[in-house]
Amino acid sequence: MSETTIVPVTPGSFSDAQHAMSGGGDGHECQCQWWTMTNADFQRTDIDGRAAAFRDEVDAAPSPGLIAYVDGDAAGWVRVGPRTRQVRLSKTRAYAGATEEPWDDADVWAVSCFAVRKEHRGSGLNAALLDAAISFARDAGARVVEAYPVDPHAGRKVTSNELYHGALSTFLTAGFREVARPKPHVALVSLDLGGTTEHTAGDQT
Repeated sequence: MSETTIVPVTPGSFSDAQHAMSGGGDGHECQCQWWTMTNADFQRTDIDGRAAAFRDEVDAAPSPGLIAYVDGDAAGWVRVGPRTRQVRLSKTRAYAGATEEPWDDADVWAVSCFAVRKEHRGSGLNAALLDAAISFARDAGARVVEAYPVDPHAGRKVTSNELYHGALSTFLTAGFREVARPKPHVALVSLDLGGTTEHTAGDQT
């Protein structure tokens, strides 16, 4: 039985977040900055610049996300934080008119990115990361958590890289409701933290 621990990234665990994000896919190149920058700013920066921006986030508060450790190995990452700090979300056409929440409401948080190293995929780590993200948002005073998962069963082939959004079924199982379907394979989901049952991320097999 493996032991999973999920905790917020801190300045001391910055390298662990880097390790979690670099196990396949676009995580290393993106440095989890896609949603924090406009497209123009993202295109102007290289990996080093994005890593520096990520470091600045980690050095500030609240922590921009959580790291999952499996038997001590940094195995996965989830970004969760105020939606107002993830500026590209409001500029993304698929989401701009689909949300029920004002874009300037800092009490609305967003879960926008998952990264799980290849050797840990298929073990339920995304679900554990999402449960931990919900608890983290609730403890920080978030009113609503929003997300933008993909639906692999909507009739369009979803690439492995697109799954960084998370899968719709994972969010529905965690208690989110589907608010809108901006594209056939893209959903906007929401969780009201005022009346939800807390999910606890514990040891995973």
